[in-house]
Amino acid sequence: MAGVSTARVTTVKPTGAARAGTSMALASMCCVQLGIAASIGLFDQIGAEGAAWLRLAWAGVVLGLVGRPWRATFSRSGLLTCVALGVVIAAMTLLFMAAVSRLPLGTASALEFLGPLGVAIVRGKAVARAWAVVAGAGVLLLTEPWHGTTDAVGVGFALAAAACWAAYIVLTQRAGDAVTGLSALSISMPVAAVATTVFVGPSVIGDITGELLLVGLGLALLLPVIPFSLELLALRRLTTAAFGTLMSLEPGIALVIGLVVLGQVPGLGAIAGIVLVVIAGVGAERTGARGPAT
Repeated sequence: MAGVSTARVTTVKPTGAARAGTSMALASMCCVQLGIAASIGLFDQIGAEGAAWLRLAWAGVVLGLVGRPWRATFSRSGLLTCVALGVVIAAMTLLFMAAVSRLPLGTASALEFLGPLGVAIVRGKAVARAWAVVAGAGVLLLTEPWHGTTDAVGVGFALAAAACWAAYIVLTQRAGDAVTGLSALSISMPVAAVATTVFVGPSVIGDITGELLLVGLGLALLLPVIPFSLELLALRRLTTAAFGTLMSLEPGIALVIGLVVLGQVPGLGAIAGIVLVVIAGVGAERTGARGPAT
């Protein structure tokens, strides 16, 4: 018909979107915990902050080259969101690595999960909140705070990282919606690299060797290049509430990796906590798809 243009509209089935988003989130969590466990070996050489800086510096280079931000089109608000996301990524990474240097990996991850849990409770509907409560109970069993033997400074770092993680989820979804492909991370990761270089770089650059540079590149691919890319794509398919609840699986994954890689043996309460967070994660996957995308 003259004067009328037609456009092809594609939709994504909510169930298929949720499954795809969940698979990406699970793969991301496995990469994150493996990357953290592998980074612990660098603590004696360049410290927790140095290990975080090395990973983010390489990630900024890799994603800056792969994402080619100079070819993307950014709105002013989209660009500001990407920059803010980079600052949050830097803070979250440094704070969590500081927590891991003082706490068992499973405990630190469980405390950091309070950030995604808060997102799930605040932004979710009744069903999402119910799964978040189940996940929260599992996290309590994982951390067992009533024993009172946990390093207080480490807990403080983990809680600060939790607040950053909550902001990361919200900003990642906004950035992913504002910019196509991985262009958002091609801005955010270089910003995170610059931010950590300003605060940490001068104190560790003198200790960097050629071998450490190669190790840092491998660790950067494992965390954050691959997982953050997967999370950006997952949040295009899942609500922030469902994604936040799915992150309850991460403390359980951390516990398993802590056992296998680091020899940190969990107790019965921690095992019960894993069961609860897995149940909550499954529930979130079944109810957490975003609406049809155009």
